[in-house]
Parts: sequence; C-alpha cells; structure tokens
Amino acid sequence: MIHGPWWSGWQVVHATERLRARAWLGEGAAVAASGLALCLRFALDDMLPPGFPYLTFFPAVILTTFFFGLWPGITCATLSGLAAWYFFIPPASAFFIDGPTVLALCFYVFIVAVDIALIHVMHRAGERLSAERGVSAGLYEQQRTMFQELQHRVANNMQFVAALLTLQKRKVGNDPKAALAALDEARVRLETIARIHRRLHDPSSIERPVGQYLEELCTDLLDATGAQNIVCRVDTPPVRFDLTQLTTLSLLVVEVVTNAVKHAFPDGRRGAITIQIERLDAERLQLTIADDGRGIPADFNPDTARSLGFRIAQGLAGQLGGQLTYSNAGGTVVRLAFAARPAAPHRHESRPCATSEVSRSS
Repeated sequence: MIHGPWWSGWQVVHATERLRARAWLGEGAAVAASGLALCLRFALDDMLPPGFPYLTFFPAVILTTFFFGLWPGITCATLSGLAAWYFFIPPASAFFIDGPTVLALCFYVFIVAVDIALIHVMHRAGERLSAERGVSAGLYEQQRTMFQELQHRVANNMQFVAALLTLQKRKVGNDPKAALAALDEARVRLETIARIHRRLHDPSSIERPVGQYLEELCTDLLDATGAQNIVCRVDTPPVRFDLTQLTTLSLLVVEVVTNAVKHAFPDGRRGAITIQIERLDAERLQLTIADDGRGIPADFNPDTARSLGFRIAQGLAGQLGGQLTYSNAGGTVVRLAFAARPAAPHRHESRPCATSEVSRSS
C-alpha cells in the first residue's frame, strides 16, 4: 500500500468526522470563527488598502467548513458576508445596496460557494473511501476465514483418505477381490467428499428449501465419514438466505457437524445430531446444532480454545454477525443467533420454502 501526502490528507479528513458529527459544536465554531475574523479584519484595517473587505473572512469560512462540515460553513459564510457588508463595504455601518455593492457581494457569494462545495465534495469522497475500506476489510476477513476453512477441510480430507486407505489395507490381506472392493469403497467415499464441496459452493442451492439443502449436506457428511450409527435430523422454518449467507451458514454447519461426528461418539456408539433453525423475532434467527454424545469437557473455555477448527467456526459465526455459544444438555449444544438478511428474489422462484424435518441415518 502506498503512503504519502495524499494518504495523509485523507487521514486528516477522516479525523474531522467526530467534529462534523456534533452539530451544536459546529454552529458554535461558526459564530466564533466569524467573530474572530471580524476582529482580525478590524485590526488590519489601517494596514490594508481599500477594496479588501473579505480578506480575513475567506479563511474562516474555509476552515469552519473543513473541520465542522457543510452547515457550519454556510453559517460562517452568512455571518461573515453580513459583517463585511455592514462594516467594510462603503458606506460603512449600513446595509447599502448599489451596483458596486451588488458586484462585491456576488463575488463573495461565488467564492465561498465554490469553497464550501469543494470541501463538502471532499468530505463525501472521504466518507465513501472510509466505507469502501470497511467493506474491503470485511471482504479480506471473509476471504481469510474461507481460506483457512479450505486448508482445514483439505487437511481433514487428506487425513481421512489416509485413514481410509489404512483401514482398507487391513481388510484386503492377499485377496485380489477384496482389494478391488476396498478400492471401490474408497472411490465412493472420495466422490462423496467431492460432492460435499460442490454442494457448498453451488449457486443453485439458494433455490431449494433450506431444510432440504441441509439434509442433503448432512447425508453426504455421514456418508463420507462412514458414520453408520449416527442419525441426523434437520428442522427449519420456511426462511430464505442470500447465497453468501447460505454458503457461510453451510460451512459452519459442516464444521460443527464434522466435529460432532469425530468427537461426540467414540468407539462407534450410536447417536443423533439435530440441526434446528428457529426465528427469534422479525429480524433474528437462531441456529442450534445439538448431539446426544459425551458432551464437551468440563474445562472447555471458548475464549481460550486454540484449535483451528474452533477458530474457523467462530470466524464463520462472526461473518453471520454472531458468536457461537457452547453448553452441555444431554450432549453438546452449539447455538448462534444472527441477523436474517432477506434473500434477493429469484426470477424463477415464487414459492416460499417449506419447513423441513428429516431423520437420516447413514
């Protein structure tokens, strides 16, 4: 990133936002600046030749507009113009109007109007730049989390493939037919993993009911991990998400469900995982992923957990505008409250999503 006088100038503009946000302070500063400019003009009156009625007022208008914004700048320009007209445009101490006076006032109005307009445009450009920087920072954070998730997912998949091949090797022995069957089973598992990744980033997913989409996602997860004793249930209201929110939500579900499959049911014990989305109010939803496994350790602290998977899950939750909470209630319960952004309407979709409640064992 390039830094220099240009960037420093924008930093100064950005630093004036707090001053411009206080209207009462700006109006007071406008009055004070006009009074100070008037006093300074009186002090310089004997040193200046005739014909400079606005000399000290222009800087007051410019500085007031720059530091305090549009309306204080207009207030300062109005007070300064009236003071210059009354005290320094002949005849003094009178609001006299003739041809030269009108010309002088028009000149003043034109100059201060241009100054105020340019400074106001600069402030608006600075605000847009600040907003764009905020958007860029958010996109960077989202991409960073997605990249970490991708690395973590690839590492998990490679670990799974290695464990699968090791398991299949034990089953093969010296039987060529068993070897072919083992390779075929491994191929099916790898195809399932690939299907999960395609499903996560498929734009057409937004057209399907959320319950059906999550059901298919969990089915693929259980198939890929070979969790034959685990049941996955999905319960969702008829809600819609935009593609970005649905993708983030899907990645979060995959992360939490995968973690439950790996840790909640040791030694192949049976169990169930429930995914539920419920509406808290008109603007907020809650995602709950619960299992009936062995639960989280008693000394588990979300604030100090360092596992990459946990950090990725919290990063995805942050992108949805919430934070994961963990509790034990007959197993591990993970909750996330987040804002329900309305999905963009699709031209081929006119039906609302139906509630989906599915029980699926792999």
